[in-house]
Amino acid sequence: MNLLIQGLMNILDLQVILVLLIGIISGIAIGSLPGLTATMGVALVLPITFGMNPITGILLLIGVYFGSVYGGSLTAILINTPGTPASAATAMDGYEMSKKGLAHKALTISTLSSTIGGILSVIVLILVAPQLANFALKFSAPESFALAVFGISIISSIAGKSMTKGLMAGVLGLLVATIGIDPMGGFPRFTFGSINLASGVNLIPVMIGLFAASEAFKSMEDIFAKQNLAIKVEKVRLKWSEFKTLIVTIIRSAGIGTFIGMIPGAGGDITSFIAYNEAKRFSKNKEEFGKGAMKGVAAPEAANNSVTGGAMIPLLTLGIPGDAVTAVLLGALMVQGLQPGPLLFTNNGPIVYTLFIGMLLANLFILIIGLLGIKYFIKILSVPKAILSPLILVLCVVGSYALNNNYFDVMVMFLAGVIGYFMVKLEFPVSPVILGLILGPIMESNFRRSLLMSQGNLAVFYTRPITLVLLIFALVTLLGPIISKLIKISKGKEIINENN
Repeated sequence: MNLLIQGLMNILDLQVILVLLIGIISGIAIGSLPGLTATMGVALVLPITFGMNPITGILLLIGVYFGSVYGGSLTAILINTPGTPASAATAMDGYEMSKKGLAHKALTISTLSSTIGGILSVIVLILVAPQLANFALKFSAPESFALAVFGISIISSIAGKSMTKGLMAGVLGLLVATIGIDPMGGFPRFTFGSINLASGVNLIPVMIGLFAASEAFKSMEDIFAKQNLAIKVEKVRLKWSEFKTLIVTIIRSAGIGTFIGMIPGAGGDITSFIAYNEAKRFSKNKEEFGKGAMKGVAAPEAANNSVTGGAMIPLLTLGIPGDAVTAVLLGALMVQGLQPGPLLFTNNGPIVYTLFIGMLLANLFILIIGLLGIKYFIKILSVPKAILSPLILVLCVVGSYALNNNYFDVMVMFLAGVIGYFMVKLEFPVSPVILGLILGPIMESNFRRSLLMSQGNLAVFYTRPITLVLLIFALVTLLGPIISKLIKISKGKEIINENN
C-alpha cells in the first residue's frame, strides 16, 4: 500500500503528467504516418530522455509507445493506410465502414477498444506479472513455430470471397519473405547479387505499397473516370446497445494480445490478425467481416493495444524484452540506472508502481484525446481526392525513405503499390501477403532451430503440449471454412433430394 501511495504522489506531479501527455500526442502523430513505427518513434525520442529523471524519461517513452500503437488505426480506418503493421487487420473492416459513411463510429470503436485493451493488459501486468512471465519462458523454438503456423492458418479467415486467391496471396508473401540471407546458414537467397536485397525485403514499404499506394492509384483512376469523387461522412454515433455486443470480443482480444505480447519476439503484428480471426470464429454473422463489421475493428485494436502491457511483463520481471519497442525501453531503463528483473520490484518499488499508474493514465489520455479528436480526424475525408491522393503518395514516399534513408525502399513501395492495385482489380486479398511476410521468417527460423534442438527428430512438434495444441488449432482454423462449406453443400443437396 505504501508503494502505491508513493507511486500516486510521483505521478501527480504536473511536469510528469505534461510530459506523458506530450509523449502520447507525439506517439499518435508518429503512429498515424505510414512508415514511422512505434519502435522508430521510441528510438527517436530516447536521446531526449537522457537528461531527465527516471520517472519522467520512461513515462515519455511509454507515452510515445502507447500513442503510436493507437495512432496507426486512424489512417487505417480513414484512408486505408495502416500507420503500423499491427493496424493492417483494422483496415480490413475499418476502411469499409468509412466508405459507408461510418468513419465516426469506426473511430469511436477503435478508441474504446484500444483503451479497454490497454487498461486490461496493465491490470494483468500489475496483478500476475511474475507468474505469466515464467509461463512465457516455456515458449522456445517449437512453440514459436507452432504459433506462427497458427497465424498463417488465419489466411482462411481473411481470404475474402475465394479461398484459392487468399492462399495464393499468402504463398506470395511467404516467397517474398525468403529473399535475403539465410537466417541459419548465412547463404544469400534470391538476392541476384543486389546488396539491397541481402537484408531481405522490408515489411513496411511493402505494406505501405499494398495498402496506401494502391488505394491512391485507385483513387486517381476514379478521379479521371469522374466516379466516387467523395466519401460521404455521416455523424452516426456508436449506440450503447451496439457497444454491448462488442464487450466480449474486446475482452477476449485483450486476453489474446496480453498473452502473445508477453512471448518474446511475437509482437503485435501477428496478434491483431489472430484476434480478428477469433472474433470472426465466434461471430454469428461471419459474412459481415471484411464488409464493415464492428467486431472486425474492435478485435484487432483491443489486441494490438493490449500487447503494450503484455510486452512489459517479461521486460520488468525478467529483463527480457517482449518486442522491438520494449528492447529500446530496456536500454532506456538501464541508462537511467534501473536494472529490469526480479530485483527491480525490490530495489525500485516506488518507481515501478509509478510506471504502472502512468501506464493506466496513458490509456485514459488516449481515450480522452481519441474521443475529442474524432471530429477533427474525420475532416481528412472531406479533402478532395484530387488533393488527397497525391498527398498520400507523398507520405508513402517519405515514410518508405525514412526507414533506412534508401531509395530502394521507395522502389519496393511503388512496385508493391502496382501489384496491390492489380490485386484489388482482380479481387485478390492483400492482407494474406502481409501475414506471410510477417510470419514467414518467424516460422522458418524457429522450425529450423527446433530441428537443431531435436537433432532432426520431428517428434519435437507433437511431444510438447503447447506446440501440439497450437498446431491442432492451426489445422482446425485452416480447414474449418472448407469443412463448413462442404457441410452446407451436402445439406443443400439433401434439401434438393427431399423436394424431388
